[in-house]
Amino acid sequence: MKVLLMHRDRDFRLGEDLPASTAELTKDLELAILLDAMAANDSFLRDVAKNALFACLRDPETILYRQQILADCLSAPNVIREINAIAIEAIESERKVWSLMWERDASSALHRSTEVLQLCVNPLRRLRRIAEDNGPQFTSEGFKRFFAMIAAELDEDYMRSIDEHLERLQFKQGVLMSAGLESDCKGSNYVLREMPVATKTWPERVQDWINGLIGNADPAFVYEVDERDETGFRILGELRTQGIVHVATALTQSTDHILNFFRMLRLELGFYIGCLNLHERLVQKGEPVCFPDPLPSGSQQFKCDELYDVCLSLKLNERVVGNDVNRDGKPLVVITGANRGGKSTFLRSVGLAFLMMQCGMFVPAQSFCASLCNGIFTHFKREEDPTMKSGKLDEELGRMSTVVDAIVPGSVVLLNESFASTNEREGAQIATEIVRAFLKAGIAVFYVTHLFALADGLYRAGIGPALFLRAERLANGGRTFRLLEGEPLPTSYGEDMYRRIFATTG
Repeated sequence: MKVLLMHRDRDFRLGEDLPASTAELTKDLELAILLDAMAANDSFLRDVAKNALFACLRDPETILYRQQILADCLSAPNVIREINAIAIEAIESERKVWSLMWERDASSALHRSTEVLQLCVNPLRRLRRIAEDNGPQFTSEGFKRFFAMIAAELDEDYMRSIDEHLERLQFKQGVLMSAGLESDCKGSNYVLREMPVATKTWPERVQDWINGLIGNADPAFVYEVDERDETGFRILGELRTQGIVHVATALTQSTDHILNFFRMLRLELGFYIGCLNLHERLVQKGEPVCFPDPLPSGSQQFKCDELYDVCLSLKLNERVVGNDVNRDGKPLVVITGANRGGKSTFLRSVGLAFLMMQCGMFVPAQSFCASLCNGIFTHFKREEDPTMKSGKLDEELGRMSTVVDAIVPGSVVLLNESFASTNEREGAQIATEIVRAFLKAGIAVFYVTHLFALADGLYRAGIGPALFLRAERLANGGRTFRLLEGEPLPTSYGEDMYRRIFATTG
């Protein structure tokens, strides 16, 4: 049985190699907040969410496949959580049985598999009942296939056969085996046989018992082991093990198959459970969410309505301000304007939106449409580190070198105050050359900067199709935290901050 709720044709794997940019993305985009919200104090869900988030799917069809499944989950969250609970119960059954097992021979393996399978019967029946009761309300391709598989493979005949096999494997009437004899009188070719079903009537069985007492029974070779013969019982145990080893192996494989199904079910549902946890948090606040429209890579499209920083929203009690932006095929977006006007927040919202879209999630926006990218990279300014052995510019150049080594055409790079650690002229020269190189390599750039020489130079040099945004400032110095199209200005209105902090009342 295959779950196939993350991919159409293959299982989702936990622990696959994460991209080289994982650490930087986690820090710069404050992803720990998002992962914590999805995990809801469950370390397993956090690991699943992290692996899915950094997978960066590049196939629109797979993204839409997950979106449809997630839409089903959002419409029936209680059903999804119940299925997840069933999977966890089945997985925990193995742990309960193993805690009682010490030996690892065929007999113990058979006993272990029988006990585990017995504990899995109830979860399997409940899963089938959920498929029968709730399957018709699910419309996604993934869940329709999943519930159809459950109905077909866990039908009543299958469940009845499990019960019958478990009853037989108790060996309440003993073990019947056949064997050959080697030239040195050693047994070989041990085969477990099915115990014959009694066909005689009750009076006939009574007569057989009487015949046995008076010595008139059918002749048979019988060897009885004395109850004090420890060696004899050990040898009988070894003979029994020879006979059941193939059955134990087959049952172990069948039990492991069922357990692996439940493990994969829990793993793949873990992503959607995490999405449900996040969705509940955002909806409770009244924040908008939407399923994005993923476009094939290469067209440099990016359009959003009310896009906001989901991590900032999770930190605050009130709603946060979103932005409307249409890049319209421009590979370069430069963001300037007033201090504390929402520039860095918008930059984080862009990175988060790409990550969430390209793992099949909803996006924190009223609407969102973008071309898929081949990777997301960040280069944000860092606070002064007294332990650094070199200057801040060297540190910035070192991190940029790491980005350049890993980045590929079709990627998106988010630059936040890069090279502001040196003087404006030198910083502008370095940044301009780097931006030119990125654009020439087919890499989209979102750049937040206070360097007027850089922003103005890019604006007037006509470096290529570019969108220039500016953080809005009201006439009274107030901030709306919205970005508007506009050319760079030679001031970031730092005096507004000065007046707000040092103003005195008369």
